[in-house]
Amino acid sequence: MIVVGLTGSIGMGKSTVAAMFADEGIPVFDADATVHGLQGPDGACVGAIEAAFPGTTGPHGVDRQRLAAAVLGGDAAMKRLEAIVHPAVAVERAAFLAQHAAASMVVFDIPLLFETGGDRAVDRIVVVSAAPDVQRARTLARPGMTPEKFAAILARQYPDAAKRARADHVIPTDVSLDVTREAVRHVIACMASATG
Repeated sequence: MIVVGLTGSIGMGKSTVAAMFADEGIPVFDADATVHGLQGPDGACVGAIEAAFPGTTGPHGVDRQRLAAAVLGGDAAMKRLEAIVHPAVAVERAAFLAQHAAASMVVFDIPLLFETGGDRAVDRIVVVSAAPDVQRARTLARPGMTPEKFAAILARQYPDAAKRARADHVIPTDVSLDVTREAVRHVIACMASATG
C-alpha cells in the first residue's frame, strides 16, 4: 500500500483535490472531518477541550469560533489543544488503515502535514498549490474570515514554496477543474506504475 500525504495551505483547494482522489476510487482519510467529528456533539475530545479551555464548548460540541479565539496566536495554548486532538486523530487514522488494508493506495488529507511531522508517516507527498492572489481571494470569501485571521493562520503554516519544494508531486488549482483533475489522474498513474 502506498500512503499518500495530501496537503496544502489554506485556500489552496485541497478539499477539491481530495474529492477528486476519492472520485478515482482512492480511499481518503480527511483529518479535518475527523477533527470536526471528535469536536462535535458527544465527540471524544469535547470534555478534554472544555477542561483545558473553559467556555469553548456547548450542547453542539466545540464552539470553533470561541476555541479559535482562545488558541490562535498563542503557541502554548495551541500545543495544549494539539496534545488533546492529535492522539485522538491517530486512533481514527489507524482504524481507517485497518478498514482499507486491501487498498493499493490511500490518501491522508492533512492540512498541517509538515507542521505536525505527519510527512514522516507517508510514502509520497502531494502538495496542492495556487497563486497567492487566488489563495487570498478564496480564503477571504469564507464566512467569518478576516485579513487578520488569514494572516494568523498563514503564520502557523509552512510557506507554500517550502511545501512545494518538499513535495513528490504538486497539483495546481489556479487552473480549470479539468486540468486539476487530469493532474490528479497523472499522479495516481505515476504512483501505480512505480509499484506495479
